[in-house]
Amino acid sequence: MKEYVGMVGAQIAQVLLIIVSKYAIADGMSNYSFIFYSNALASLILLPLSLIFHRSANRPPLTFIVVCGFFTIGLLGFFAQVFGYSGISLSSATLATTLLNLIPGFTFILAILFRMETVDLSITTQAKFIGTVVSIAGAIIMTLYKGPTILSSLLKSEISQNLLVQPSNWVLGGIFLAIDCVFGSMYMIAQAFILKKYPAEMIVMFSYCFVCTILAALASSIVEADLSSFSLKPKIRLMSILYSGIFGSAFQVTVQSWCIKRRGPVFVAMFHPIGIVIATFIGVIFLGDGVYLGSLLGSVIVVIGFYSVMWGKAKEKSTVVNNGGSSKLQNEEAPLLQDVVEEHIT
Repeated sequence: MKEYVGMVGAQIAQVLLIIVSKYAIADGMSNYSFIFYSNALASLILLPLSLIFHRSANRPPLTFIVVCGFFTIGLLGFFAQVFGYSGISLSSATLATTLLNLIPGFTFILAILFRMETVDLSITTQAKFIGTVVSIAGAIIMTLYKGPTILSSLLKSEISQNLLVQPSNWVLGGIFLAIDCVFGSMYMIAQAFILKKYPAEMIVMFSYCFVCTILAALASSIVEADLSSFSLKPKIRLMSILYSGIFGSAFQVTVQSWCIKRRGPVFVAMFHPIGIVIATFIGVIFLGDGVYLGSLLGSVIVVIGFYSVMWGKAKEKSTVVNNGGSSKLQNEEAPLLQDVVEEHIT
């Protein structure tokens, strides 16, 4: 149950991060400076926490493969952030939230390729596959079909007009956001591998944020000609960085890493469709948006697909596979299911 609450909290943090980053970038802040500041702040927060929660006596051994893994997830995450923030600046926060729903499909495919998920004709596999497709379909319906107004908001927000409806290049922004989803899925798969070899999620996340900080500094020194983009004035830039570093990076990535360690990358990816439902409610309450038939219908479909996948994962967890007279539990808390089975056999 704690994983479910944590991932809902992470999705709320991510939706708000998309909104505040759109506002900061629209105010003249560059993608690289935003990535640099937010990851630098997250690194400063995670460094003491990782030393407290993972003391030297309980800390796993640091090997060359693990260090290479730290750099790999940092590189993948950096590319995901670059394309993601570029896509947000060219399109809108609404499109960014919607296209994040491509991550479950990409992650599910990659998990199958890397044998993190089993492929058969069982009811659990069918439930996960159908649920993934249904969730993505619901997100698409929320985007493409508006329909009549069901509930009008009395709040007329200038923020909503500035953030959500000022795309400069919708198509290119959508392409960048789709590439962001590919790198995001690869990042989660790589993170699952690293956490299996080095099960200290806070140290892994500190390393990830630190690598992103270094890469953002190097990239900005090459491509940035105007250093004014690194200015934290006006105050909205500073507030955006504080939120991004504390909640968007430190909190969100740590919770996701903890859930990947316990439940696997597919479990984490499947919460992205919930993000568009959260974005709808935030839009109504804080941004002055209305509730339309398409939003309501799409939200219901997303929830149905989400629960289908969660049912399949829960059923898979409780399934006992008998092989040669021995019993093996397919434990969902271990992300690499086949490795768990092999360990029971040997």
